[in-house]
Amino acid sequence: MKPIATFSIVAFSLEEMAWGIAVASKFPGIGAVVPWAEAGAGVVATQSYANTSYGPQGLTHMRSGLGAQETLDLLLADDEDKELRQVGLVDANGKSASFTGSKCLPWAGGRVGPNYAVQGNILTGEETITAMAETFESSEGNLPNRLFAALLAGDRAGGDKRGRQSAAIYVVKNGGGYGGYNDRWFDCRIDDHDDPVPRLGELIELQELHFGGKSDVEKLTIVGSIAHDLQGMMQRLHYYDGALTGIYDDATRAALRIFIGNENFEDRIDFDKGLIDKPVFEFLRNKFFK
Repeated sequence: MKPIATFSIVAFSLEEMAWGIAVASKFPGIGAVVPWAEAGAGVVATQSYANTSYGPQGLTHMRSGLGAQETLDLLLADDEDKELRQVGLVDANGKSASFTGSKCLPWAGGRVGPNYAVQGNILTGEETITAMAETFESSEGNLPNRLFAALLAGDRAGGDKRGRQSAAIYVVKNGGGYGGYNDRWFDCRIDDHDDPVPRLGELIELQELHFGGKSDVEKLTIVGSIAHDLQGMMQRLHYYDGALTGIYDDATRAALRIFIGNENFEDRIDFDKGLIDKPVFEFLRNKFFK
């Protein structure tokens, strides 16, 4: 069994009723090993010589109403190799707990605070954990962005002393998944990369762009220069063969349905009213407008 040199943060947002984890490591595909979360139950990070049964067992205990520390105590009580383990938990109410076994490879340790726990092993030093905790406490925005800010701060403060390879973020809330059918709000992973944490940030931005539409996002009316630019993009991409009139006519609407569908932005445009979310238009313009 190989040690999983890892630094992670698990956290809860009362305002969003969301639980999540951000993690990075000099280990391939860390997102398939460390993070476990369930809306209404809590979140678990299991690392070092990871006992992956801590994930489902921990969620079962917290789902039944046990707190983070009670759950942690039960997990460790049944594990003969507990001194090799490192684990962080946040329960349904935001109570946190963290454990670093005495046989985890140095530097190893953790820190708990209101609604979060950070932990890491085989790190350059304690500065990684400190940077993550302080950044999370001071950051603003939604939970995915706060988790990422903390992970990036830890990565740039030192992180895994062996180097960089993979990173992941997993955030859950009731109805947060695609179409509202599950709780998987964010599930983004970089499995093998020279500098995975910044790349993870790009995936988070991309997911928010595609699926983060809100009623308060500025809408642009597809007329004049907006329609002209969209027609120009579509003409160059062979979706539209009409003139660049700046008029949102039937031919433009028909071409736009195909173009927007291929770019997966159907949820960010109202074809009948001729409205497009401003962030999406700006993304398309930057990508395709010449």
